[in-house]
Amino acid sequence: MDFNIHEYPYASKRSVVVAKHGMVATGQPLAAQAGLAVLRRGGNAIDAAIAAAACLTVVEPTANGIGSDLFAIVHVEGKLHGLNASGPAPALLTAQKVEQAGHREMPRFGVLPVTVPGTPHGWATLSERFGRLSLLDVMEDAILYAERGFPLSPVLAQMWERAFSAYKTHLRGAEYAEWFRTFAPLGRAPRVGEIWRSPDHARTLQEIAETNARSFYEGNLAQRIDAFFTGHHGYLSQADLAAFQPEWVEPIHAAYRGYEVWELPPNGQGLIALLALNLLQLDEFPTKESSDTYHHQIEAMKLAFADGLAYITDPLHMSMDVKDLLSQSYARLRRKEMGQRASEPTAGTPIKGGTVYLATADDEGNMVSLIQSNYMGFGSGIVIPGTGISMQNRGQLFSLDEHHVNYLQPGKRTFHTIIPGFLTQQGRALGPFGVMGGYMQPQGHLQVMMNLLQFQFNPQAALDAPRWQWTKGKTVEVERTVPETVVSGLQERGHDVRIATNSTSFGRGQIILRDTHGVLMGATEPRTDGSVASF
Repeated sequence: MDFNIHEYPYASKRSVVVAKHGMVATGQPLAAQAGLAVLRRGGNAIDAAIAAAACLTVVEPTANGIGSDLFAIVHVEGKLHGLNASGPAPALLTAQKVEQAGHREMPRFGVLPVTVPGTPHGWATLSERFGRLSLLDVMEDAILYAERGFPLSPVLAQMWERAFSAYKTHLRGAEYAEWFRTFAPLGRAPRVGEIWRSPDHARTLQEIAETNARSFYEGNLAQRIDAFFTGHHGYLSQADLAAFQPEWVEPIHAAYRGYEVWELPPNGQGLIALLALNLLQLDEFPTKESSDTYHHQIEAMKLAFADGLAYITDPLHMSMDVKDLLSQSYARLRRKEMGQRASEPTAGTPIKGGTVYLATADDEGNMVSLIQSNYMGFGSGIVIPGTGISMQNRGQLFSLDEHHVNYLQPGKRTFHTIIPGFLTQQGRALGPFGVMGGYMQPQGHLQVMMNLLQFQFNPQAALDAPRWQWTKGKTVEVERTVPETVVSGLQERGHDVRIATNSTSFGRGQIILRDTHGVLMGATEPRTDGSVASF
């Protein structure tokens, strides 16, 4: 199929953005424009992706920051390259120490759930291998917005207020003072249209750019991070930072209706989306808005999540081979477990054998699918004084149960929720896609890809269409736009259906596709302040 925007039976309320020379799609207009500015200055899609990513740490701090992790799929010269820039647990942190601190499970806030941030090293690694401009040139707009400030957009302000209300309740210790000084300087969350600035953040970005991130891992910034954690009984050290290296990995894929859907291998949860697509690839669904379609999607996702949560962790600690999990023989076995009634998901046994997302493309054929995240909102609540660096709380996903696949161990990477996606057809690159938002991400990938490939929606319609989200057991949440006939049909099949009051938990996505004529088609999420910038 050629992605001709005139051949879709389902019309979106918004138009697909069409351009030839370059395109950047993000959840925040200023970040998209920052990436576009780099393209117009002679940078490539990789430079544009770094520019947008760095800018998003400033203009969408409710979801990511300098202390985040990063994953990317990069298409260059006809080949896909995967980058895993997720950091491990500190070398001195053990489950026993967490328990001795009075915790029965990994905490959400504070110094304990902080793992080594991979984002700055990820930017530098992408730039060194594939970029054309210097990191300082690429990060110019991000530094500018941090120094001079920017006005809050509507969805961003809503997320900021929600986070502030939670942090005001839970963040009580002295270690959290810098978070409030940085992100609530007036004693409250900034509001729509109000200017927020962070000169500390600007200086840190400048230092990262000038040193190709070495300061963050070996120099001044590393020393300041080490000093903070030492002073607050934490375990992240300068030695942990210096030892970190992003990893180039081979993307994995599943075939679906003549296309190849690509994800990164574990420790990310992209495997879950591929497992679900494998279970549905032989089925025919005449229409999207039917209880039969929703039921089969939900049941496939349950089985995929059961396997993913049972097996996905740091690849060095996995008990199952990804190839075995993605095998057609295993898909056939699991498909037999999908009935006409809602089920309680359980993991199978194969035969042995809160985030920001962006997409970029240039006129040379380069394309990038990139995602970075603090994990839960602003992250751990830890901000390194004088730097604007908000630290992620990715370690909250570790388990203190020694029998759990994600049992906390020193230097181990945990299960990771953030996943970039990419679409090809018989080896021809079509483009990057992604849907951010915790455990919604593989569910969003499944639904958007089926909208695009099964139901032939155009890219914008694929993002606009109503979504569902499985949460646990037989419980599934649906957006208010899901037809009542679908809701009642799911209830008759035994699903516990909850109608969500807002759409912020159903993911926020972007898509860029290139047709056979080299024309780019971009779409952005209606559930956020998304924007596609192009020329």
